[in-house]
Amino acid sequence: MTHRIATIFAQEFRLARRNHWVLLATLILTLFALALGFFGAGQGAGLKADVLTLTSASLATLSVYLIPLIALLMSYDAFAGEIERGALGLTFATPVRRWEVFAGKLLAQVVAVAVAVTLSFMLAGAALATAFGTSPEGLAAWARLVVSAVGLGAVFVAVGLMLSAFAARTARAAATAIGTWLILVVLYDLALLGGIMASGDGAFATRVFPWLVVANPADAFRLYNLAALDAAPVAGIDGLARTLPFPPETGLAAIALWLVAALALGIYRTKRIVP
Repeated sequence: MTHRIATIFAQEFRLARRNHWVLLATLILTLFALALGFFGAGQGAGLKADVLTLTSASLATLSVYLIPLIALLMSYDAFAGEIERGALGLTFATPVRRWEVFAGKLLAQVVAVAVAVTLSFMLAGAALATAFGTSPEGLAAWARLVVSAVGLGAVFVAVGLMLSAFAARTARAAATAIGTWLILVVLYDLALLGGIMASGDGAFATRVFPWLVVANPADAFRLYNLAALDAAPVAGIDGLARTLPFPPETGLAAIALWLVAALALGIYRTKRIVP
């Protein structure tokens, strides 16, 4: 079993490297992290916070948009593309279990996202720490950001693979992936803001709204990172991180639940694919 998953993993990771996804994602995330850090360095003195703390707050918001998009673009054609090319039928004809195919693809693309996130944030963090210095609080905030960003990427890789298995066609998988990104990352927050504005300070705002926010993996990631940053300026939905009716670690639990659910649905659908 381990050998079969490792074989699928190696093939999928080579494909990600050949398509330059890891390099492209690393460059994009590094440039954005450096830009946010150096352009926002002047706020540190007024807010009595070091640059890494401020940049981690900014990146917690920006990563919500970039990392899910990168993960979905990397994974949306993993099954659909192979079905169209006829390669998946050949894979299923070998003595490999279908859940092992899904697991191997998932591990390879999660590692690819993790390498891109870790390398880019570590390079940017080292540059910012060298230029402006840091503190134990800044290093802790940066470490939380890196670990949780890898978790966020893993969730959307699993979602992308699951959507690809259901779509079975590359064009449909691409449209579904982009639609999912728009709903979870953009439209979901707009709907919540509309709901909070309509309800005012009623029960929805105090009891329902926080749970709806943490139910979204992107918002759960953002709230987890911002909850511990007292010196970082936040507003809007991000400001909820200061008044959570539950521990910030609930955000990590929500991310883990999304990962398990996407994994279960993806494996379920993979077992029923007719190549």
